[in-house]
Amino acid sequence: MDFESANPSVVKSIKQRDLLNTWLRLYAREQLMPRIEEYQPTRLADELADLVYYTVDGAQQPRRLMIQSEGTRMSSAYGNTGKGRHLDEYLGPRLIPIVMPVYHECLKRALPVYTIANIDDIYGRIVAYERLLLPFSEGGQVTHVIASLKTISEDGGLEIKNLMRGNDSMPTPKLRAVIDRDLFHRAPGRIPAGDVIEFS
Repeated sequence: MDFESANPSVVKSIKQRDLLNTWLRLYAREQLMPRIEEYQPTRLADELADLVYYTVDGAQQPRRLMIQSEGTRMSSAYGNTGKGRHLDEYLGPRLIPIVMPVYHECLKRALPVYTIANIDDIYGRIVAYERLLLPFSEGGQVTHVIASLKTISEDGGLEIKNLMRGNDSMPTPKLRAVIDRDLFHRAPGRIPAGDVIEFS
């Protein structure tokens, strides 16, 4: 599975961009993944329904992710809660080849990964499924991942229930990107002191 190189502007959702910017502010200090307890975005409570927290089991290869969240929109999309289960077991054999490589890329690169896939809801409406993965570490390898999962339909309405399991069609990938460029956070419209702007 190929991933393109991207900068933070690839992320469409304003709320996901805010989550990414908080991660970037922490990362920029030493160019290292932040610790998960440091990660305190503003209005985090408003986003919890779209967030899934994972711990990484590094004792196995490939490394596995344990779901730590329940009651999220992902639970509705997949039809049941996954708390306390490994992600690969929760997904099942049909979705593993599509979903797990995205998480493995995040673990391997230790950088944010962003994907967009289209999937039909049970009424045949096309839904864009936007996933942002943010890695965290206690030092060394990735030890935690937070996933922000957004569903958007150009038709306005969508049925989230059983979105990922409710029909025969599989998600169609539209974008897979590793955010590995411009890994700093800059307030929009401001130029830090000392920056030189050249006009040619």
